[in-house]
Amino acid sequence: MVRTSSFLAVLATASLALATAPSCSLTQKCPSDTPCCSQYGQCGVGAYCLGGCDPRSSFSLGSCTPEPVCKSQTYTFENLDRVQENTVYLGDASKADWVASGQPVSYQNNVLLTMAPDSVGTLLASTTYMWYGNVKATFKTSRGQGVVTAFILLSDVKDEIDYEFVGVDLEDAQSNYYFQGIPNYDNELNISLSDTFNNYHTYEIDWTPDAITWLVDGQIGRTKKRSDTWNATSNQWMFPQTPARVQLSLWPAGLASNGQGTVDWAGGLVDWNSADIQANGYYYATFESVTVSCYNATSSPGTNTGVSYTYNGYTGTNDTVVDGTDATVLSSFLATGTNMTLGAVASGSSSGTQPSTTAETVPGLTGGDPGVDSHSSSTTAGGSTETATQASSAPSSSSSSSSGFSQGNSGSTKSGAEKLGVGQEQLKGSIFAGIVALMAMMAL
Repeated sequence: MVRTSSFLAVLATASLALATAPSCSLTQKCPSDTPCCSQYGQCGVGAYCLGGCDPRSSFSLGSCTPEPVCKSQTYTFENLDRVQENTVYLGDASKADWVASGQPVSYQNNVLLTMAPDSVGTLLASTTYMWYGNVKATFKTSRGQGVVTAFILLSDVKDEIDYEFVGVDLEDAQSNYYFQGIPNYDNELNISLSDTFNNYHTYEIDWTPDAITWLVDGQIGRTKKRSDTWNATSNQWMFPQTPARVQLSLWPAGLASNGQGTVDWAGGLVDWNSADIQANGYYYATFESVTVSCYNATSSPGTNTGVSYTYNGYTGTNDTVVDGTDATVLSSFLATGTNMTLGAVASGSSSGTQPSTTAETVPGLTGGDPGVDSHSSSTTAGGSTETATQASSAPSSSSSSSSGFSQGNSGSTKSGAEKLGVGQEQLKGSIFAGIVALMAMMAL
């Protein structure tokens, strides 16, 4: 959802002017020498082919590296030993749990996601993917106008399930979801709770092939059934259904260069001279732990019995996801999904198309357009409100009872993004990540 401040906008604009990375979309696939379409809409090799690489817009479905399958685990933050920078990580989920952009800080057995002046905050993305399941995060949000904390699930084809917290409203969690990044302004709904900055709360997403349930401190705040998402125009379910990474982030929606709707939604422009900035030098959100419980279906969709997830069809729906044994680790930042050993030390000759000598290797380095801002044309401050204590405990999805939902059963031959219009395939959660990656690289 974010663009940049006036200072950052100058840097991003200059970077765009010098950009060599080709752009990509559902209707403009990447060329063979820079085959991977990052979630920010530009083509490259190396990290472009890792998390966020959209196979539908890449040169071929195999251009993106396979995605590490789900792993049930509780992640704590006594230190940052299992966090790797996005300029280091090459796809080995056995060596890292999180990929970082920005500046995470270890503090009293928590990780602080920080946002200093002239920065765009911090993003942590999980190295493994969830294909349905349950994820909960215990944290305290940041605060202040224009400051947004987020806890989301985001897939490579831009399915998304959100919690977002606007820093001027510490009494509400905004829940939202997207199918393949297609904006729908009616999907957002608020869940009421107590002070999110001073109090730890446990925010939970329980995701099955049939429903999404958002919970706060074990109490159901909202449920969205797949059966309520049928779209007769596209002839399919507009429901998140593909393997997704967990993303934790702090970012500035209230920048003067953002759309007015975004600034209004965020409560105004960021105050870079606030009490938190004066006391600490940055805004911060405090994350204590994240627990992932995989769905563990016995047959697709929702399995995690293999090594990796790949796609075998361009619709990007759950019936095109393969739980297989393909490797996930690149040998270097020159490698791609179709030539994963390129650049390996002491390796022999490599087959396949060689990348351009000017190929980009880390997404965001050239400041590519990261996508649609779903609040930019809206002047409202959020969705309707629902109390988080209206119902009781959550259903557990870690032991599944799947209905066998498969998007392919609808008979549709095109994805919703293709039928409902190009240019809608990227969503607000991706925008923050793109700008963070840009600025992290500029800081090096």
